Amino acid sequence: MSKTQGVVRLSAVVMLALASFGCGSKNSNANSNANSALPGGSVVAATTNPLVAQYTITHSHPGLSAWVEFGTDTTYGRQTSAMNNSIPAGSALSLSILVAGMMPQTTYHMRAHAQWTGGDWADDDHTFTTGAVPASPGMPSILVDPPASASAPAPGIELLSLISEPVATDLQGNTIWYCPINAYLVKPMQNGHFILLSGGSAGDLFEVDLACNIIREVSLFQVNQSLQAQGHSYNFLGFSHDVLTQPNGDWITIVSIGQDFTDLPGYPGTTGVVGDLLVDIDPTGKVVWSWSAFDHLDITRYPYFGLPDWTHSNALVYTQDHNLLLSIRHQAWIIKIDYADGKGAGDVLWRLGQDGDFTLLGGDPSQWFYAQHDPNILSTNGSQVTLAVFDNGNFRIDPSTGLYCGSSGAPACYSRATIFEIDESTNIATLLWQHLPGFFSSWGGSIGVLSSGNMEFDSSAPGTQNWSEIREVTQTDNPETVWKMTITGTGTNAYRGQRIPSLYPGVTWQK
Repeated sequence: MSKTQGVVRLSAVVMLALASFGCGSKNSNANSNANSALPGGSVVAATTNPLVAQYTITHSHPGLSAWVEFGTDTTYGRQTSAMNNSIPAGSALSLSILVAGMMPQTTYHMRAHAQWTGGDWADDDHTFTTGAVPASPGMPSILVDPPASASAPAPGIELLSLISEPVATDLQGNTIWYCPINAYLVKPMQNGHFILLSGGSAGDLFEVDLACNIIREVSLFQVNQSLQAQGHSYNFLGFSHDVLTQPNGDWITIVSIGQDFTDLPGYPGTTGVVGDLLVDIDPTGKVVWSWSAFDHLDITRYPYFGLPDWTHSNALVYTQDHNLLLSIRHQAWIIKIDYADGKGAGDVLWRLGQDGDFTLLGGDPSQWFYAQHDPNILSTNGSQVTLAVFDNGNFRIDPSTGLYCGSSGAPACYSRATIFEIDESTNIATLLWQHLPGFFSSWGGSIGVLSSGNMEFDSSAPGTQNWSEIREVTQTDNPETVWKMTITGTGTNAYRGQRIPSLYPGVTWQK
């Protein structure tokens, strides 16, 4: 597959270009300010992805940066990041920009703007018609309800980690990007690409560009080879649930591993237990740091889901002090691990949750999170950390009876969007905010704060296995729903939903 050429970035130089060209408005004298010709001009062509165009500029200016504005008419309205990935093309230079964020089977107008030392240029208008998205079991039915609120949703687009393949939509629910790779997690990278995680024993980590060309791939086999060369032997079962991309190019991910134990409490004989291994993979594919739950956690603690699935970790977070948070669903804990940018010993620094190291202010055990997903650090101020958590609520403890929710004589289970403040110096945890949407989502989910201060959360399976719901709500005592997306279709649940500014780093799309 082809590889994208270079790194996407928004520079201060091009910010000046945005101001001088007036992004979103047609300049009738677009080419009159060029002080040097572009030898080959420009070409807009289709890519293998029917929703992505490639805009190529041929020029003779080594320091040239360019960006593209596009829309359904010549007022445009959206733009790419600025790029400077020029390569030699005969006697000239060629710069290619992937243009994405367009609806299927729609004609778009687009034009490039460029700037270099001593000159600038704006192209004539081009048109490009997108293709149809191929029929696929992984493409869901998406509905956005008209907002009942007077408040407008926060700007951006919705990036969906469907359990089939990645999809992005605008805030009206129109598909504007997809990647036809079987992967249940997609996350934007700082270089403008996306990282995908495909689980299972044949799983892979993929870095892809906007056309879904694979730039870098790491397989489970490669990780196993690297660890074996270092003298480690694990029973690898598959990549699992999350991956972090680091500025130095390293990828940190979770691997499910198996280990046999004899006569564990409640499990006589031999039991194959599934736990988690964290691996830090450098750009060459070598594992440079690893951490095993079997080495650092109590194998006899399995109070909720039992065995064999002992930990079922589902999220990684990089902290301001260069360590890691790990969300362990089947322990109902978020733990902090001594990572120290790959130099840490892996010690568990604290455990947050019921029976952990923190005291919950008020003491009501039902207010802890249970079987949680996607902890997200909102702020850090000294020893105080503000943390958003999607609380699925499986096995929530009823304070009046001590029973697990859903069991005989106990209340039904319910899910929540929550914000906790934890003080690492006093080991006090405080529930700052919660929203109960009125259902129980037994698995999956995500949560985050938006640019408006509103909270967005995804419920992967609110009451049924065949649909998901994403809500944006006000962060108030009585939260108001500002925006809601419903996703339906067998096998298309949203493992995560994330509001991102646009498909390009450093750029926010307002509509």
